[in-house]
Amino acid sequence: MMSTEIPPAGFSENGVRLQKVLANAGVASRRVIEQYIVEGRIRVNGAVVTELGRRIDPETDLVDVDGTAVQLDTGKRYVMLNKPTGVVSSMKDEKGRPDLRRFTKDYEERLYNVGRLDAETSGLLILTNDGDLAHVLAHPSFGVTKVYIAKVEGIVTAQTIAKLTKGIDLEDGRIVADKARLLDSSRGSSLVELTLHSGRNRIVRRMLAAVGHPVTELVRRQFGPLHLGTLPAGKSRELTKIELGALLTLSRQDSPADGASNPSRASGTDADRGDAQENE
Repeated sequence: MMSTEIPPAGFSENGVRLQKVLANAGVASRRVIEQYIVEGRIRVNGAVVTELGRRIDPETDLVDVDGTAVQLDTGKRYVMLNKPTGVVSSMKDEKGRPDLRRFTKDYEERLYNVGRLDAETSGLLILTNDGDLAHVLAHPSFGVTKVYIAKVEGIVTAQTIAKLTKGIDLEDGRIVADKARLLDSSRGSSLVELTLHSGRNRIVRRMLAAVGHPVTELVRRQFGPLHLGTLPAGKSRELTKIELGALLTLSRQDSPADGASNPSRASGTDADRGDAQENE
């Protein structure tokens, strides 16, 4: 008798076995992945997989394990760079200044920066050839947070910290820090930590100047779930599987309510246009 069972949404008889795809992606061995399926730990397009013979299309289906997204395209590259001061966030600077090509030349893939840091700002910059991810992380409407440590002139008070979190009126509109705290004050200068999701131009420097404390040094320590850690200035490394999973999970969340368009599979040129959204 012919079975009348309806296959799950997105099921493809002509796809690749889920175990093989995830093993190729480095998640675990096929045997372990089969156990994950039995335990209900794997989802495809949001639905829990229960059948060991499940096939998927690696180019269109979205898979997560224990709630963490998995990148099935092994051609995608994700690199964390601690950008040093004096380097502009561009793959080719029209003025001939030091640019990011020195950090990408050893990679076979053509990488692009996600967002920008101005030449005198150091810290965490993401380099990738994943246009979808770049769009989500760089576009201000998605609200990805960044954490900065700023050395500023003068002794910052508790009242000043309160101003930063209550909101400041700048020439291009009001801005509110998600978080702000004073780390240290001594010898006429202070260290301030700011958490923001804004992508407005040079926003950290403008905020602190507006409250009377011009920035003398600025470093971005965190971008979304990524932390700079002990990575030295001028050095780069590929993201760990845990870091990448956290980034992909973030990028696959629903679009914000303000109607920001869903990211398309951007080319390098598209990624460069997205970079213009942010320049701290």
